[in-house]
Amino acid sequence: MGRRVVKIGILGGTFDPPHIGHLILAEEAWARLKLDCVYFVPAGDPPHKRGKPLSPAYHRRRMVELAIADNPHFLLSTVDLDRPGPHYTIDMVRLLRDAHPPGTELYFLMGLDSLADLPNWHQADRLLANCRLVALNRYGYKVDWEKLEAALPGVRERVIQLPMPELEIASHVIQQRVREGLPIRYQVLTAVEAYIHEHGLYRD
Repeated sequence: MGRRVVKIGILGGTFDPPHIGHLILAEEAWARLKLDCVYFVPAGDPPHKRGKPLSPAYHRRRMVELAIADNPHFLLSTVDLDRPGPHYTIDMVRLLRDAHPPGTELYFLMGLDSLADLPNWHQADRLLANCRLVALNRYGYKVDWEKLEAALPGVRERVIQLPMPELEIASHVIQQRVREGLPIRYQVLTAVEAYIHEHGLYRD
């Protein structure tokens, strides 16, 4: 009998803050792909977010810890936070691959909007070679496969498209609601909401 293949999901992001959309996405992928676990990987210095306000890494790390605390198959990885930037997805995936036994299957979770932008990612072809991409349906987005294939030949074979409950929620909207004094209850977990208020995050 051969050794069972370990299947790991990877969800990267600034998580500023982590919200229920992140958790639903990760849970949906875990269930549908029969993953062993899903790593939440807070970005340290994401090149595409430079020039935009970003909460300190220790706040974002702690909020992720609070958000995933009650789910045994959700894990925190600080592989990006523990190294100097800039932080590219391919480097993070390689580090996670090196940390696991040979033959481990990696699944990088992303939205359809991110998939459409994939040709602009750093070493996108190497990313495709190192993991499978899992594109979760996002309301209002469709994939132009012909355009993607022209830029990244063979990309369609490396992408798994998964349906997920449609939920339009975003971290920047939550930040704005905090600034406006509007409730964010039910959009983030109670512990994350308490942390945001306790530390005065997202207030001008």
